[in-house]
Amino acid sequence: VGHRVPNFTLTSFDGQTFKMADLKGKVVVLNFWASWCIPCEEEAEILEAAWRYYQPRGDVLFLGADYVDTEPEARAYLEKFGITYPNGPDLGTRISQAFRMQGVPETYIIDREGVLRHMQYGVFPSIDSVKAVVDPLLEQ
Repeated sequence: VGHRVPNFTLTSFDGQTFKMADLKGKVVVLNFWASWCIPCEEEAEILEAAWRYYQPRGDVLFLGADYVDTEPEARAYLEKFGITYPNGPDLGTRISQAFRMQGVPETYIIDREGVLRHMQYGVFPSIDSVKAVVDPLLEQ
């Protein structure tokens, strides 16, 4: 926390490419998850609700990085939970290794300048807990 995040590229399951270097000016909520992760299922609805709350603003981007999974199971998970924010595989675990991720779910919240401001190990308990971290970053 307090340091610039590594530059990473995530290509979503629908072919969009997101490069951290291109996301300056946006608050980024990067969530690592897996279809086999039971706690991730608890958090899926919370993150989707938070995404729908922030999406109209245009200055917050949620990204999901699918960790050590297969694409069919990952796509089924996204459909099951109605996830609409961009998600893609963490190919070769390159992104999770860059963040020194310890396990899923894990969420990293990055400010408009690309500096890591919050690490959430485990499940966000509510949409309000997400807002409590993101809202102050939007005021900066």
